[in-house]
Amino acid sequence: MKYGLIGEHLGHSFSKVIHEKIGDYVYEIKEIEPENVESFIKKREFMGINVTIPYKEKVIPMLDYVDNNAKKIGAVNTVVNKDGELYGYNTDYSGMRALVLRVGAEIEGKKVLIIGTGGTSKTARAVVTDMGAKEIILVSNVKVDGALSYEEVYAFHTDVDVIFNTSPVGMYPKNNATPIDLKKFPRLTALIDVVYNPIKTKLVREAQALGIRAEGGLYMLGAQAVYAYEHFTGKTVDKSLCDDIYSDVIKEKNNIILVGMPSSGKTSVGTKIAQMTGKQFIDTDDEIVKAEGTDIPTIFADKGEGYFRDLEAKIVEDVSKLNGFVIATGGGAILREANVDFLKQNGKIYFLDRSLSKLMPTEDRPLSRDREAIEKRYNERYGIYKSVADVIINGDGTVDEVAELLYKEL
Repeated sequence: MKYGLIGEHLGHSFSKVIHEKIGDYVYEIKEIEPENVESFIKKREFMGINVTIPYKEKVIPMLDYVDNNAKKIGAVNTVVNKDGELYGYNTDYSGMRALVLRVGAEIEGKKVLIIGTGGTSKTARAVVTDMGAKEIILVSNVKVDGALSYEEVYAFHTDVDVIFNTSPVGMYPKNNATPIDLKKFPRLTALIDVVYNPIKTKLVREAQALGIRAEGGLYMLGAQAVYAYEHFTGKTVDKSLCDDIYSDVIKEKNNIILVGMPSSGKTSVGTKIAQMTGKQFIDTDDEIVKAEGTDIPTIFADKGEGYFRDLEAKIVEDVSKLNGFVIATGGGAILREANVDFLKQNGKIYFLDRSLSKLMPTEDRPLSRDREAIEKRYNERYGIYKSVADVIINGDGTVDEVAELLYKEL
């Protein structure tokens, strides 16, 4: 390959999408086993590559030149082949600093906790040191590099002001994992999580629910790619490109999630929006039917609502890990808080607010099969739909009219 990314496990990577928005080159994703990294580098059959977990430190001895910033950090994420000689840089530093500024995290004079001890942890340490952090604490499950255990942190360092997660905990496909209990840190004002898939990790969502400024690593990924592009090509670009790339990737990767009452038009509007945006469409009720091999009334009749809700929760968790989809949910999916939390990790929730008088009873929905039932469900759920929605869309028009309203919001 000429340009690309090397790492051990890269099925989650957004780097190809990002680089091909920045540069006019093909960018490849290449998974390499640890024992094959050195031979790949020594062949020098590339023009420029990015390096990610777990090779940011391992590649350093294989290079002819490492710039001072990368030496200071002890990690390289960008390698450029210049006439057969390999030059190493750390553009993660610039990307992470850009993310810190975007979040508005105050670092100067503050106590900072960094989760993890790998190459990205070293980058975070360099960034916060240069930004004037008063004290830096490392925490890890492995006792290396002066890291404390989580028990020690909970016992002696709950007064930290800012937390960085530089570990892969919470990364796709283990989206529901978190590395630390944020409620133990009453002074916490900001959280930076370098994980970018999911777009909002569980850790970020927990921080935001606590009123803490927090963001995942997607902006950092885009920004470091802009700086890597400059090394690859020798060109200088306007750094406003970082914002443009982030916006483009968010639009492309974010899910559009539709919630609302049965017969509010979620499937019809969702199908139309998928056509308008070029995204794929998925209906959680359809996925339940496929998984169970029978229709929803039969599931209710034979196994009960509790069984159905458990199955629905599993389907919602699975589809929430997708990127770039339009997702129509069942009318009762929002009844479980965990479902809503899952859905928000990779998208925004749009409530199709269709008036009760326009909602039609439907035989294929056991809880809304007559007028009395649909009115009961409406009264029970309306407040929940409004509370979980990021955007409320007037759903009283035709499919085309509602889809157009939603499209304008995107």
